Amino acid sequence: MSRSWERMIERNQKQVNKRRKKEGKQALSAAGSKVEKFKGRSYFAPILLLLVAAFFIVVSQPWSDAYEQNATLFWLTVVAYVLLALVYFLRRPYLSIAKDALETRRFTGYKRLKPAEIRKIVQQPGYIIVETVKGGNWVFSRFKNLYPIEEMGERLREYAIAHKIEWEQRETVKAQSDKEKWTGK
Repeated sequence: MSRSWERMIERNQKQVNKRRKKEGKQALSAAGSKVEKFKGRSYFAPILLLLVAAFFIVVSQPWSDAYEQNATLFWLTVVAYVLLALVYFLRRPYLSIAKDALETRRFTGYKRLKPAEIRKIVQQPGYIIVETVKGGNWVFSRFKNLYPIEEMGERLREYAIAHKIEWEQRETVKAQSDKEKWTGK
């Protein structure tokens, strides 16, 4: 089906469902495509920020008599680091797999990849790597962000087959020598 035909069907489904809702009936089908979202949990950055706050406290020693700085500003800085750690902990990283795109959130904002922008998807123990045609690769790690790698891998494999994207399953992490890293051979 062409994309314009799909949009027309979605638009008509929304209109029918809106009318059925006014009549008190249940919607026929969900408007839009099914989106599957895999959430992780960021713990690395919050721990690092809490360690920086603890480092400030230990190095500055605000309880000693030799402390000559503004105590209010010091404690505001420490509280700001703790709040930033809380924000990073509560703001969960995710990978969203829609019918025609992958989406995630990075430090610079929300990023979206269409199938034409994906060169290859690699699954290896503890990691999933989405190699892009342009730009940096997307790496999803069980160690760093506690992603459910096995479930993500199954769904991304279906996505790769549906969009004819190269899929690679590695049983071990591939180690490269320094020569391979620099020469690509």
